[in-house]
Amino acid sequence: MLTRHRDLRSGVPYWQSRPAPRVPSTTLMRNLSTDVLVVGAGISGALAAEALSPDHKVIVLDRRGIAKGSTAASTALVEYEIDTPLTLLAGKIGADKAARAWRRSHLALTALAERTATLGIHADVVPHDTLYLAGNLLDPAGLKHEAAARLRIGLETEYLTAATLGRRFGIGRRAALRSHGDFAADPRRLTAGYLNAAIANGARVYAPVEIVVVDRHRAGVTAVTGNGRTITARHVVFATGYEVPGIVPAAGHRIASTFAIATRPQPRHLWPGQPMIWEAADPYLYARTTADGRVICGGEDEDFADPKKRDAMIPQKTAAIAHKLGRLFPALDTEPEFAWAGSFGTTETGLPLIGRVPRHPHVWAILGFGGNGITYSRIAADIVAGAIAGHPDPDADLYAFD
Repeated sequence: MLTRHRDLRSGVPYWQSRPAPRVPSTTLMRNLSTDVLVVGAGISGALAAEALSPDHKVIVLDRRGIAKGSTAASTALVEYEIDTPLTLLAGKIGADKAARAWRRSHLALTALAERTATLGIHADVVPHDTLYLAGNLLDPAGLKHEAAARLRIGLETEYLTAATLGRRFGIGRRAALRSHGDFAADPRRLTAGYLNAAIANGARVYAPVEIVVVDRHRAGVTAVTGNGRTITARHVVFATGYEVPGIVPAAGHRIASTFAIATRPQPRHLWPGQPMIWEAADPYLYARTTADGRVICGGEDEDFADPKKRDAMIPQKTAAIAHKLGRLFPALDTEPEFAWAGSFGTTETGLPLIGRVPRHPHVWAILGFGGNGITYSRIAADIVAGAIAGHPDPDADLYAFD
């Protein structure tokens, strides 16, 4: 096997209770050739395939099926705010690079919303403001400093005192930042929409198909599948989420576990304006609402990836998340109707790893998406598609493996 098998999620994600558009796919029964082979049919692979498909022949493979890996476990708070605050990121990579990373994330979010609308993808995309609550990472003074830093680079941000936060949103915390322009979505429907857009441009999807070997040669790569078929391509893009191919350097990248619940529908008990919520804390709690009036809430992250250990913790983590949500919003019924766990990748800076794999000129990979998975997937699609087309991205250095 080329990539390590991981049990990427468990429990029953809310999204599995909802129908998603059909994506035409078939098993691979013959040898093929293409311009670009995309390995992975989750949100990262879907966005990459759609970005590449207008100018290249594209084949998408997945060992499981459409959006059956970590995408189905996503809580899909689609934000530009990076897990690492701007002020702290500046201390890790320098002020200029940190500003570029935050601006690029904002640009990617805007582009994703606009592209989704242009393609007519129906994925319950709902615009939301976001509240970033004071916690053990940034206290009220730290949030004031963070707000000033964001404003200096052109990102509209409002500092809210405890009194203002309580009056406007009924939240009893010491302070918060309010930002604008984020959105929530259904990740399975979003993935299906982008894959179908790629198919409309001529892309083909094969699943379940597993790549076991990739032979690299001067003109490109030849991928060998588990049933002995071959696909010859000029480029291969590994959009395999948190199942990292062995040829990809993963220094500084680690796999962790997160947990989430979805409540029953209760639209009359939701907080005013329904901004998405997360904390300036480690680990942090995050929450959003759904189109049918549920609350999805997650967190209680653990710095390990062992699926048996993770799954054994679902009952206690579910109870802990429900308790924290109830403390935040006492009027809510926090009894979970759905509870699940999933794996996610993270790096020390909170930035993903995107780009050409060192010493393998025709091999590309994207990993380490943390809490900004869908936004980073948009950035990854743009960087990889641009580079393959001969148009290097000006921000590619922020995410490069080397």
